[in-house]
Amino acid sequence: MTRGYLCILLHAHLPYVRHPEFEDSLEERWLFEALTETYLPLLAMLEERAQRGARGRITISLSPTLLAMFEDPLLRKRYAFRLGRLLELAEREVARTRHDPRFHALAIHYRDRFRAGLSQFEERYRRDVISAFRALFDAGAVRLITCGATHGFLPLMSLGAPSWRAQIGAAVREFERHLGRRPEGIWLPECGYSPGVESVLAEFGIRFFVVDTHGILHACPRPLPGTYAPFRTEARVLALGRDADSSRQVWSATEGYPGDASYREYYRDQGFDLPMEEVREFLPSGGTRTHLGLKYYRITDRRSDHREPYEPGRARARALEHAAHFVRERSVQAQAVADGIGQPALLLAPYDAELMGHWWYEGPEWLGHVLDEAAGAASKIQAVDPMEAVGALPRATEGRLHPSSWGEGGYSAVWLDPSNDWIYRHLNHAAETMQSLARAGDRGDSLVRRALVQAGRELLLAQASDWAFIMRTGTLVPYAVRRTELHLSRFERLAGGLKANRIDPAELAELEELDPIFPGLDPGLFA
Repeated sequence: MTRGYLCILLHAHLPYVRHPEFEDSLEERWLFEALTETYLPLLAMLEERAQRGARGRITISLSPTLLAMFEDPLLRKRYAFRLGRLLELAEREVARTRHDPRFHALAIHYRDRFRAGLSQFEERYRRDVISAFRALFDAGAVRLITCGATHGFLPLMSLGAPSWRAQIGAAVREFERHLGRRPEGIWLPECGYSPGVESVLAEFGIRFFVVDTHGILHACPRPLPGTYAPFRTEARVLALGRDADSSRQVWSATEGYPGDASYREYYRDQGFDLPMEEVREFLPSGGTRTHLGLKYYRITDRRSDHREPYEPGRARARALEHAAHFVRERSVQAQAVADGIGQPALLLAPYDAELMGHWWYEGPEWLGHVLDEAAGAASKIQAVDPMEAVGALPRATEGRLHPSSWGEGGYSAVWLDPSNDWIYRHLNHAAETMQSLARAGDRGDSLVRRALVQAGRELLLAQASDWAFIMRTGTLVPYAVRRTELHLSRFERLAGGLKANRIDPAELAELEELDPIFPGLDPGLFA
């Protein structure tokens, strides 16, 4: 008898990065690394399971900015070129290590992997990754949901509903444009919940969203089942809370699976280890050393810097063991919970998608094994998507959710910090200006409407939570500051032109070409 429903949710997001002015930028490589190490392997795993009719399903939230980059012809072309260059480097590594028994087999492993990835992208998908996700979605092999348009952190938008409506409405419409139907679920950016958001979600047909554990545990009234049952908000949209035990099993720095000695070490990469003259031509413009994806060592011992050569076969065996352990633990957990609450347990396990493959190389393989183990005769849980779980559970709790996020500290501290707090007076002022401009409308003037649309784009791009996060963590801070200031300054120029009725058609066309995101954006969403 099923004692629990395991809902694994992967949040797939990257900030919108497109730099036609540079031949090869470090920031565009964020997308290229994610495609090679996470999205193509995940798609291959899901397609293999669909072909053999395997039971079990996961949910993936595809952010609108990620979909926009998947769609962009320039980025598609550049990714195909970069992956081809990686294959060339791997070929050189096969030749270089031919007399080195420690690493020769690994060089062949990467060469074969890059070759398969290039074939998958170029020949099978014709560079159209969105169509691959859509095919799996249409076949019922995966549930796809959306996210905020540019991953803006909703709790810090002082206008509230008008700003939320733009982020959520644009996201829903982009999802429908790309995937042929409206999303039933949403991943709130950074899992950031603020009271009232659920009313805007209901307005756009969203049926469920995710909150962190304490959003439900501190709800009023506090629900007796905690996160183990759906939580119905006053707007009738369901909130699903993150299961702390499922998260700890994977995320924990001390006991999480990805830190196992057999798994691949992320930080040792040939982009840093090889002499500069051997890798310079494969590095971004300027020769900045960075990860290239050829990593020859395993973690070995987290307590020291010593590393042994990576053994893919050993790592694959460990991934299978960890998958079996994960499902056993969830079965025991679900049995205990079900006995206590009188119905099967809801176990929501959300992770960043890039954990699977990028940070944890063996992650996609582990995930496939988890789905197979959960479908086995000994399992007391079923791996399903949230709507399946909700439909199978007889009762949900009701009340008012507690404000929350999944950032450090559980609230807004990551995105409202002395390192980044200066941005909000500008962002919120721009949002108020955009609301005023949108209410004034375009007066039937096509040029005015184009300027309104572009102003909306610039505001949404400036609101991306990624920039505040980068400022807080101290990585690539100048880039995050530059992107925030760039989009705000563009917005101010457009707003000034709209107010004075002096729009420069040439400048507007240039801005439209630089960031061709959200082609169907409706300025009315900001009103």
